[in-house]
Amino acid sequence: MNGKAVAYYRVSTDRQGRSGLGLDAQRTAVANFLAGPAKMILGEFTEVESGKINDRPQLQAALALCRLTGATLVVAKLDRLARNARFLLNVVEGSGEGGVVFCDLPQLPPGPVGKFMLTQMAAVAELEAGLISQRTKAALSAA
Repeated sequence: MNGKAVAYYRVSTDRQGRSGLGLDAQRTAVANFLAGPAKMILGEFTEVESGKINDRPQLQAALALCRLTGATLVVAKLDRLARNARFLLNVVEGSGEGGVVFCDLPQLPPGPVGKFMLTQMAAVAELEAGLISQRTKAALSAA
């Protein structure tokens, strides 16, 4: 990481956005990750949107700032960015020279090994989203 960061925070529902709890936890994770010398947050972007939705204006604005400044996109947790492997990899590849870092995966190495590991983690996040959806549908139909 080159010292310039753009933070991206996301929660899924208006209720989560209003309570601020999930957002506060993400802000704390990013602040702790960036704590130390010579790191500057150039911008913070917050979205209240389902992870299933790929058209996210705040994410697009964050990525544009990253590309413009060479900053790194910093996200508290992988699943806060996406639970869809293809979308996640498109974001990572379109983030610019600074790339993307996840506070919950700080040891991901750069290069092809890191991309492979990230792809596997994204597939797990996508699986989890599908399982959550199945459980929710089953619970609603039982009720």
